[in-house]
Amino acid sequence: MAAYTCEQCGMSVNMTCAKCGEDLVNDTLTKDDGSTVQVSKCPQGHGKIKSPMCCAQDMTCQL
Repeated sequence: MAAYTCEQCGMSVNMTCAKCGEDLVNDTLTKDDGSTVQVSKCPQGHGKIKSPMCCAQDMTCQL
């Protein structure tokens, strides 16, 4: 399971898909301008979300 942790305060979260209960996996989405965004996605294809933020910064993913 991917755990997202705030490097500033140490808070951690785990995330699962509400439709199927599978653990969300860390992934990267490449935008049209070439920049990337960290996302969490359902391995069963139910969708993806922007990965969590804490203390005004993206939380880092640890597998």
